[in-house]
Amino acid sequence: MTNNEKESLEERGSEESLEQRETAGLSQSQIVIRRFVRHRAAMTSLIVLAFIILFVFTAGGIQLGSEEAPFRIPGWWNWTITDIPDFQNDGAPTLDVFPAFIDGTGMQIGPHPFGQDTIGKDYFALVMRGAQQSITVMFVIGIVAAFIGTVLGAVSGFFGKWVDQLIMRFTDLIITVPALIVGAVIGIQIGNLGVFMLALFLGLFTWTGLARLVRGEFLSLREREFVEAARVAGASNRRIIFKHILPNAMGVVIVSVSLLMSSAILLETGLSFLGFGVVAPDVSLGLLISQNQDSFTIYPWLFWWPGLFIVTIALCVNFIGDGLRDAFDPRQKRRITRKDRQIAKAAKKAGA
Repeated sequence: MTNNEKESLEERGSEESLEQRETAGLSQSQIVIRRFVRHRAAMTSLIVLAFIILFVFTAGGIQLGSEEAPFRIPGWWNWTITDIPDFQNDGAPTLDVFPAFIDGTGMQIGPHPFGQDTIGKDYFALVMRGAQQSITVMFVIGIVAAFIGTVLGAVSGFFGKWVDQLIMRFTDLIITVPALIVGAVIGIQIGNLGVFMLALFLGLFTWTGLARLVRGEFLSLREREFVEAARVAGASNRRIIFKHILPNAMGVVIVSVSLLMSSAILLETGLSFLGFGVVAPDVSLGLLISQNQDSFTIYPWLFWWPGLFIVTIALCVNFIGDGLRDAFDPRQKRRITRKDRQIAKAAKKAGA
């Protein structure tokens, strides 16, 4: 072994000992949180997503109930999705982010920062409402799919035999049907009942991937010593599943659900664009793009803003999922910086 190889091994050992010292005395949850917080992309995405959610729900307000008996909490923006003000600036966005020495007008927001659509509606109010609907669909699908997928996967992996075969064959049956076709059928039948019901029914068909992952984890964990100890202690099957095994599989569940939510917002966008999702007079980001697709060459801002929110939300959720995956995976090690190497070398020299 050459001197360079010896120095590399010694340096690697110092780095590992440095990481062990940092996590010494911490619980598993504290270690996971520490790893996630140090994931810059995930933390940045979490902050951006939280800001988007707070911004769109406070700007456009919250509207619940039916069209006949609506319940609305107004937001701070002065236009709603039903107002049709007079055209200003030929419908173009009045938002200006450039200083006066560049374009001569200076930085300003104006009455319609996102512009107006082809009939004069304020596009900022429409985009805020559309983002609310898409975010609602994302979270509802994530919650419903997480519950169904976790329960079925846990039962299938724990009991095995004919229970496993029955649940997995049912899962395979649902997987064989394309999600877009299932969503289109649901959208035609349920779309007019509101975004919540649409998301609820979509969640009933998007749990299959999660169920398979949870099943695999349970097949591995059910053979561990702590499960046998729980059986000897007289614990029931339900307690073993939900109190002993499931907490050890939560890493897989959380990561899978976060990535599922990213797919959910894209699914809703695609369905609404095709006319099978949220229907007028309500709006969603996909529906806004669909309604104005013939005007993009003349009014390109009608595509900019919905597309920007769709891409930003999907990327944020994906990066958060990557950060959670790295945080829960014990094989993932923190990236050792040059400063950490210098500290490790100094500690080694001081010990010598």
